[in-house]
Formats: sequence, structure tokens, C-alpha cells
Amino acid sequence: MPITALYAALLAPLYLLLAGRVIRARRGAKVAVGDGGDALLMRRMRVHANFAEYVPFALLLMALAESLGTRAWVLHTLGLVLLCARLVHAFGMSQAEEKFGFRVAGVVTTFSMLAIAAIACLHGALTRGVGL
Repeated sequence: MPITALYAALLAPLYLLLAGRVIRARRGAKVAVGDGGDALLMRRMRVHANFAEYVPFALLLMALAESLGTRAWVLHTLGLVLLCARLVHAFGMSQAEEKFGFRVAGVVTTFSMLAIAAIACLHGALTRGVGL
């Protein structure tokens, strides 16, 4: 699954960047577990957690769609949309004064990508016979 692998590799640095920001905020706030009531730490934790909540499932759907023979251009479109959506979401949510429009755009785009990837999986499963 080289196409899915490409986008997983492109998303990994963003995941590491977001994780690093949480670690730096933890050190700054001197908090080992939880957020300790620190607003910056809480925000960074949520940005990182949101990425961790959506990206693995999105990549799984992409991998399944790829394994079912979905066209390369569809997979590349899904991967680019996911990458852009997560960048936009992280940017919007990371601001001290949240850029709500960016956050919403990231969420809507991520959800759209998930829906289209699910449709690609369904189409692939049905056209290749699911043994019903």
C-alpha cells in the first residue's frame, strides 16, 4: 500500500511536532499527568489528541480502499485532503485566540475525507464481491 504509506509518512512529522509541543508545555507548567489547570497545556493536549483520534482511522480507510483497488488519483486526493485538513485544524486550534474558522474548516474537511474514503471502501467491497 505505497500510497497510504506515503501519506502516513507525511503526517508523521505533524504528529511528532504536536507531541513535542505537549511535552514542552508539560515541562513549562511542571505537570506530569493531566493539564494541571494550565490553559496552554490543555489546548496543546487537545490539538494533539484530536490528530490522534482521527488520523489513524482515516489512514486505515485509505489503506483498505487501496487494498480494494481504488484508483491512485482518488487515494492521492484523499491523502492530500487529509494532510491539509489536519494542518488547517492544528493551526486554527493552536492559536491563543483560536481561529475558529480554520478549526471548523479542518473538521469539515476531515469528516468529508472520512466519508469519501468509506464510500471508496464500500464501492471496492461491493464490486469485488463480499461473499453475500
